[in-house]
Amino acid sequence: GNESFKAYNVAQHRHNPEMEEILSSEAGKQVRITFVPHLVPMTRGMETTIYTNLHKDANHEDVKECLSSFYAGAPFIRIRPDRSPPDTLHVRGTNFCDIGFHIDERHHRLILMSAIDNLIKGAAGQAVQNMNIMLGLEETTGLSHIPFPL
Repeated sequence: GNESFKAYNVAQHRHNPEMEEILSSEAGKQVRITFVPHLVPMTRGMETTIYTNLHKDANHEDVKECLSSFYAGAPFIRIRPDRSPPDTLHVRGTNFCDIGFHIDERHHRLILMSAIDNLIKGAAGQAVQNMNIMLGLEETTGLSHIPFPL
């Protein structure tokens, strides 16, 4: 239905343990997140919002530097330059993942947001990107100019 919007697998999504495992490995300590996906009536696109506790001394620039450093050299990751959230329209028909964030200073929480085209980055584009890496090709081969009418 066109007017339907709902959360699903609230606090028990199958990818939650995988995300926590990778985040904990990178952080060198246990990291817990709350991930609640939502179903939205749209043909393509996925946006996530993930909440986690933030070190009390961390600020906007610290988080931006951490994300920029971690994703340096990742050709399809774009960190939003301002404080605006990512938009599925800006990644439609591409292999990009746009990432934005906001700090809830009152609760010392980091709110991470990402947007992808689930039919490209979430499926075929990601498969081509992985195949390129496995075959020793440039990671972006065949993915930089995906023809798609906007």
